[in-house]
Amino acid sequence: MNKTTFLLEESDIPTHWYNVIPDLPTPPAPPLGGDGKPIGPDALSAIFPDAIIEQEMSGERWIEIPEPVREIYRLWRPSPMKRAIRLEQMLGTPAKIYYKYEGVSPAGSHKPNTAVPQAYYNKLAGIKRITSETGAGQWGSSIALAGQMFGIDVRVYMVKVSYGQKPFRRSMMETWGAEVFASPTNMTNSGRAALAEDPDNPGSLGLAISEAVEEAATNADTNYALGSVLNHVLLHQTVVGLEAKKQFEKAGDYPDIIIGCCGGGSNFGGTAFPFLADKAAGKDIRLIGVEPASCPTLTRGHYAYDFGDTAKLTPQTLMYTLGSHFMPPSIHAGGLRYHGQSALVSQLVHAGILEARSVQQLATFEAGVTFSRAEGIIPAPESCHAIRTAIDEALVCKESGEGKTIFFTLSGHGHFDMSSYDKYFSGELEDYEYPEEAIREALSRLPKNP
Repeated sequence: MNKTTFLLEESDIPTHWYNVIPDLPTPPAPPLGGDGKPIGPDALSAIFPDAIIEQEMSGERWIEIPEPVREIYRLWRPSPMKRAIRLEQMLGTPAKIYYKYEGVSPAGSHKPNTAVPQAYYNKLAGIKRITSETGAGQWGSSIALAGQMFGIDVRVYMVKVSYGQKPFRRSMMETWGAEVFASPTNMTNSGRAALAEDPDNPGSLGLAISEAVEEAATNADTNYALGSVLNHVLLHQTVVGLEAKKQFEKAGDYPDIIIGCCGGGSNFGGTAFPFLADKAAGKDIRLIGVEPASCPTLTRGHYAYDFGDTAKLTPQTLMYTLGSHFMPPSIHAGGLRYHGQSALVSQLVHAGILEARSVQQLATFEAGVTFSRAEGIIPAPESCHAIRTAIDEALVCKESGEGKTIFFTLSGHGHFDMSSYDKYFSGELEDYEYPEEAIREALSRLPKNP
């Protein structure tokens, strides 16, 4: 049997993050303020440390990873890449399927790749507290872990529906010392306004961001940290794709298709961006971001300037969006329930360089169960979206007889998502296609810029 696991040494942990901006076909569009005019770095100084702002705006291709960050990375990095031979055999496909397993991190997902450097830079800036939001809890638990490592207090606004669905992720955050609140809360103006309009508001990532940003902007010793979407977050996540390229060299192989689940873009961008230079050089490679059909930002959203949060406290960025007032249904892939998308991922999808696909909830859980029964790992509901598409592509190869190489990032394990699997097995989960009229209504509220 062929080798199934491809490991790297600690010395192979990347020394630099890869910044895709210098290699974009056109420069990225500038962020705008609430008045529709371009903003500079000073506009972000109320919520981010200078080092993060510099990375957000940087045009440097390679940015050095500080040694204190690499030292913590060594707790779980380099993460393993595996070939899913048992899954290939179960599907009867000639395709080769590889996956990069980010569930080996202490928090069980890829999110600490950016939580650790964000906490580090805030520590250097003398910040005492970080506020943030979380959907399914992977990001919240990661920033709680990173805050604990650098002695920074963390307060997390967790989307209310996920607060109820994912109680053990909440327990993880509290174990690492974070305060966790079900958003919307009565603690902020944003939360109070949402509750006044709908006392049963289930919450959204856009609304939780508003609460976290509001608190950070009004307290001098407090900054905000975001787990996806922004340029510096995707920058930090490129450790995934950079390691994978080295592992494919060890495997003597190279992917034809690269797949990542896509909510705000950090997992997909971190996986795909390091391979873009090869694609630009003529390599025949497809890069596919997969989102829920119930929150179809890339596949049914509008490419326009929009705010990153419901209360319009954040800058506007040019992205695929469903409108900042979009209230997604209470699906169990809580980390993918976001109205917007990374500006960098959006630009590359709009240019036709990256592909986007949406899949239904039941099909993703079916794929997750299939994968688990073949490979043994129970994936997070978010990761099941990538697995669904990897299986679909492998079945296409089965029909055509083509032996393509398929690669996806398994972004996290599902050990704290078993209630979701329980609902799947009991037939309580349903597919949901977000209504076109609801999308049109949300998009009607897009900013009217000059």
